[in-house]
Amino acid sequence: MPNITKKLIRRGSKIKVLVVDDSVVIRRLVTHAIEEDPAMELVGTAANGSIGLSRVPQINPDIITLDVEMPELDGLGMLRKLRQTHKDIPVIMFSTLTERGAASTLEALSLGANDYVTKAANVGSLDRSMASLRSELIPKIKQFFSIEAEQKPCPQPVAPIAPLTARPLFKPLVMPKVVAIGISTGGPNALGEIMPCFPVSFPLPILIVQHMPPVFTRLLAERLDANCKLTVREAEQGSVLAPGTVWIAPGDFHMRLRRVGSTVSVVLDQGPQENSCRPAVDVMFRSVQETYGAASISAVLTGMGYDGMRGAEVLKGCGASVIAQDEATSVVWGMPGAVVNAGLADSVLPLNQIVPEIIRRSTGA
Repeated sequence: MPNITKKLIRRGSKIKVLVVDDSVVIRRLVTHAIEEDPAMELVGTAANGSIGLSRVPQINPDIITLDVEMPELDGLGMLRKLRQTHKDIPVIMFSTLTERGAASTLEALSLGANDYVTKAANVGSLDRSMASLRSELIPKIKQFFSIEAEQKPCPQPVAPIAPLTARPLFKPLVMPKVVAIGISTGGPNALGEIMPCFPVSFPLPILIVQHMPPVFTRLLAERLDANCKLTVREAEQGSVLAPGTVWIAPGDFHMRLRRVGSTVSVVLDQGPQENSCRPAVDVMFRSVQETYGAASISAVLTGMGYDGMRGAEVLKGCGASVIAQDEATSVVWGMPGAVVNAGLADSVLPLNQIVPEIIRRSTGA
């Protein structure tokens, strides 16, 4: 998945969207959702990947929404061909909350799609469908753009902003006993890159919250397990933390921890969403702080929004290590950017340096 540099949309201009979907209903719903937003305009539609590819050079879209299952040329086929000639156009996949839909979505992300939106088979009323599109699709489109303000403030002298730098490295107060990772947009590919870098001898359990729905998280865990030296599983109620084990929070469940004697296990619940997320990184980070305190390493990686920032603040307050991915290697620098801008990150690193830093901190080197 390519990293996206946010495109600036000038005042008076709009984000140009191409919708590729064989469903007339979905095209109509997406069209309405886009036309309701003054920052966007629908510049074209297509009923399959072949037509979609022919439209790209004609209308020069800023972003494409792409269905997976279509006749003649499906979404994966279009994506493969599109990325040969247009590597920088953001693509958001439409997928179903099914085993097949989840597998196709993960494949699309590996082929260069930038994000996805799920659609249920039985969406109910049109009003509910529209509300879902407004809350899910529109923010995901906008995350790839910087929209110039309608009115520019009067120029005022301001102090120069110092460049972001990592905090000085320091010895942990206590030796770490757990690693907690929060991640969202761009996460499956980022995890696919970094998790195989952990050695089989890695001495700590690893917890991961990746913003994904049910089924998707299980398939992600299976993919990572097949390519990693560590054991990767979707967490279940009562899963016991142990060295060399990686637990991914299941979709639609918060992941917390419970200590009984020397044993720490996973507790899952469907409490209220936090930051519009379940699972939420903040929930996991708070539970890690309550269970391990300073004996923990946290990492906030690529993702939209600010989930993980408040939890990182709690961890930082007790002396735990906080690592953030840098902007250059993040698909979306929302979550890690929030941590960095709040002054909570001990290290701000490119993706390929995250695991070496975790290993270094886990040994106190």
